[in-house]
This record gives sequence, structure tokens and C-alpha cells, in this order.
Amino acid sequence: MEREHIDYDVVIVGAGASGLSAACRLKQINPEISVCVVEKGSEVGAHIISGAVLEPTALNELFPDWPSMAAPLITPVSDDHVFVFTGAKKRIKVPKLFAPKTMHNKGNYIVSLGNLCRWLAGQAENLGVEVFPGFAAAEVLYGDSGEVRGIATGDMGISQSGERKNGYIQGMELRAKYTLFSEGCRGHLGKQLIAKYHLDKGKDPQHYGIGIKELWKVPAEQHKPGLVVHSAGWPLDESKSLGGGFLYHLEDHQVAVGLITDLSYSNPHLSPYDEFQRYKHHPEIKQYLQGGERITYGARALVKGGLQSLPKMSFPGGILIGDDAGTLNFAKIKGSHTAMKSGMIAAETVAAALAADNSNTDLEDYAQAYKNSWAYKELHRQRNFGPAQHKFGNILGSACAFIDINIFNGLLPWTMHNKIADHETLKPADQCPTINYPKYDGKLSFDKASSVFLSNTNHEEDQPCHLVLSDPDLPISKNLPLYNEPAQHYCPAGVYEVIVTDDGAEKFQINAQNCVHCKTCDIKEPSQNINWVTPEGAGGPNYPNM
Repeated sequence: MEREHIDYDVVIVGAGASGLSAACRLKQINPEISVCVVEKGSEVGAHIISGAVLEPTALNELFPDWPSMAAPLITPVSDDHVFVFTGAKKRIKVPKLFAPKTMHNKGNYIVSLGNLCRWLAGQAENLGVEVFPGFAAAEVLYGDSGEVRGIATGDMGISQSGERKNGYIQGMELRAKYTLFSEGCRGHLGKQLIAKYHLDKGKDPQHYGIGIKELWKVPAEQHKPGLVVHSAGWPLDESKSLGGGFLYHLEDHQVAVGLITDLSYSNPHLSPYDEFQRYKHHPEIKQYLQGGERITYGARALVKGGLQSLPKMSFPGGILIGDDAGTLNFAKIKGSHTAMKSGMIAAETVAAALAADNSNTDLEDYAQAYKNSWAYKELHRQRNFGPAQHKFGNILGSACAFIDINIFNGLLPWTMHNKIADHETLKPADQCPTINYPKYDGKLSFDKASSVFLSNTNHEEDQPCHLVLSDPDLPISKNLPLYNEPAQHYCPAGVYEVIVTDDGAEKFQINAQNCVHCKTCDIKEPSQNINWVTPEGAGGPNYPNM
């Protein structure tokens, strides 16, 4: 049966910072361009999670009058603290003079990125953009020559067995002259497009971290509006893993606390979730949280490969933008401003093509326009930060970054590389020390079930599982004996379990209802056996202000 369709000049997949910035810029250039943004979350911002300290560079360009437009940038950064945690109770404060200048946040704002995206969506709609939340882009539409022609939203009302239920609604085709993909890190469709068009040919593998975050309301005397705290070292250094923590003081006595675990870790017993629960007990972090109330929990993979892993971003009929391509600047631990700029450049490129009466072509001019931008130059200056961390560790890697960035301004005549993909780094479980995590105290540390509850995660239960195993037997036949089945450890939401059935057999169980859409399983599974696909639209977390 042929699907219904709607035609647009431009379809944008994902109502994040890059997609909404692109939508706004298109309408600013030419109000007659028809633009649609499709978003899988139940509302704009429902799936948005970030630290987040925002550098307003791109926002200043997109909406110069944002201070008078009620943009939700309320708390300017007032102070920066950088620490090396040398143990569970010890730390060394890094003098500002010796911190990489990418860690300096003067002029930036501590924000809820979800609320910023809600504001951007309002601006887009005021400009005439059609924004459709609750609809998952499940399929790329291709023309006869292999060019992208838009997307199709997923069918709704399909049972777990694949049959149509009462209330079945067929997906709709959103056809476009150009399609922009802004799904965020490890986008489901973006991954397919990179493979189809070999966009990553000659590039380093993309690299990732998993960021786990909580929002707390803390006593007034512990609240320091505008304070930014970053740390490296403990607890991740105990397993020789990379990453770091953050704690940001927002408005209204709220504090965002989180830990980023680099997904290049090698010990399959490691649990990023439990490392984060330990992290909150360090005295430097605990002093701000104790006596407070945990409000929200969430997790999301983040892309950190930088310039060396950046794929070709254009292809016939479309462009990858934001973290779907990998534009985050990990040296700054910031990606919103670079994502927004990539979307704005894409909008300008598409608008020029439409003005020339072109459609569904490969907009190769985008590459040069992006290369001429401050966003690309920023990634180029800081290109060696991530590889140095992987090669030398957090401390020595940061020292290298200080020399490269602070002293030579990123102009050293070499580029470092990391050719080992994150899913290739696990060692056999019997070659690694087991990790015995402490019990949760219910005050600072909590179990996964209560955390998932705070993420407001929900999926229609009777639907096909959106976590698809290429080989259903592999978790038990290979991963369990070799790696102690790492999915039960790396998932921050308790989606994956190894259970023992009544007859004594071991079974790999997927609790897809718990999935917070972090994409860690799609990235870290050592055989790349798990493929994350879109569930029904509006499923997943519902973050109020992450």
C-alpha cells in the first residue's frame, strides 16, 4: 500500500541545536522555503541532554538580539575550577594558568540545552517552520540514482510479533529537495548514510564517550550560581580508563553533576553508571550535593573523535550536521555552538542551491564553506587533544594539550591519530581485575531502577524491540564467556541482563522499555551485534530540563 506523502523543500531530522538552527537560518534567508523538522521525542527537548556550558558564538550570529528575546541563558559562568582527583578523598587544584585555555569559560553560560532547543523551536515556528514532535524518522527515501529524497516516519501500532494492532497508523513519507540529518551522536539514519556513501573513507574511526548526568536541587548555602567544576582522575583512573567529571551550578538552586567515561576503556567489568555513583562521594563533589534532592537522571553517548574522524558531510540529496557528523569540540567539552554553526552553514548552502533551482544534488560546496568557518578552525586548532588523551592518558595528555593549544595555538605541524575503534578495545574478562562497586546509600548514590524512573522513560510495550541483535546467540555463546557480557555493565539503564532460567540455562534478556536512547550498546558491543533502531515515535526518555 502506497504511503501518504508531503512535499517540502527541506526536511530536517531531529529538533536539536543543529537542526533547529538550520531551520531558522533557512527561513531567515528565504521565508518562502518550505521547511519541516521531524523529532522522535514526545516534545522538543524530551531527548536533549547535555552538561551544558554554552558558548554563545553561534547564537550571537543566528539571533543577535537573543537577550531581548527571552532566550533561556540565565546563568553566566562566574568561576572555573579544574581538579585532578588523586583518590577517593584527595584532589589537586589545577592553577588557571596551567589549565588548557579550552577549559576557560569566561563569557559562557550554564544552560539547560533542552530548554534552549525548546526556545529555538519557538523561534523556528514563528518564522514559519513546521515542527513535528513525536514522529520517528525510521527510513531514508532514495531516488532511482541513489540520491536521498527525504525520509519516512515509522509505522505506529505494530505488535511485538510484527502484526498490526487496533489503531495501526502507517508511516508517512516526507519528501524533500534536500534533507538535513541532525539526529545527534550515532544517529540511526546517519550511520546508514555514512556506510552507504562511504563518507568515512580515509578517516579515523569515530570515538565516543558516555555522559551520565543528574540534576539536583541543593540547599541555598551550598549553591554557587555560575560555578563550573571539571575533574579528571579518580574514579576512572583505578581501572586505567579515561574520562572526567563535571559539576555546574545553574539558577534556582540547581546543580548539574555528571561523569563522562571514554568508551575506549578495556576492562569489561567496568560500569560507567557505577563509576558515576562513586564519583558523587568525592568530598569536592559531595559538599555541593549532600542534603539536596535528585530531580532528574539521564545518559547519552557523545561524539569525541574530532577533526580526524569527521566524515564527508554532504552526499546526494543531503548533509549530516551537528553530532550526526561529529562536530563536537571535545577539548572544550562543548558541542552546541559548533553544532549550531554546522546547521547554519548547511542552511546557507541549501538555500543557494534552491535559489539556483537545484534539488537532490551532492552539495559539495558545503565542505569548503564549513572549512572556511570558525567552527572548522576551532576543531583544527584542537585536533590533537583527544588522540593525546588516548595515547598518554588524562594527565599527560592534558599536558600535551597545554603545550599544543596554549603555547602554539594548535599550530604544531603534525596531527595525531587513533585508529582503534572503541568497540575493539575490550580485553578478555579473565585478563582484567573484577570491580566490586559499593552499595548505593540512597542519599548520593542510587540504583538504576530509581534512576530510570527519574528519566521519565516510557515505551509502548507491545512493539518490535528496537535493539536488534544480528546474532541472538552471540551474547551467551561468545560475549558471556569471553567478556562477562559487557552489555550488562555498560548500559546505564538496566536494559541488558543475563538471567538463569528455571532449567538452569543462561539467557540474554533485553528490557527495551528501560532504554534511555544513549546509544552506548550500538557503539561498544565488541562484535557490533546490537543495532539501535528507532522505536515508535514519542518513546524513550522525557527530560524536563536537561
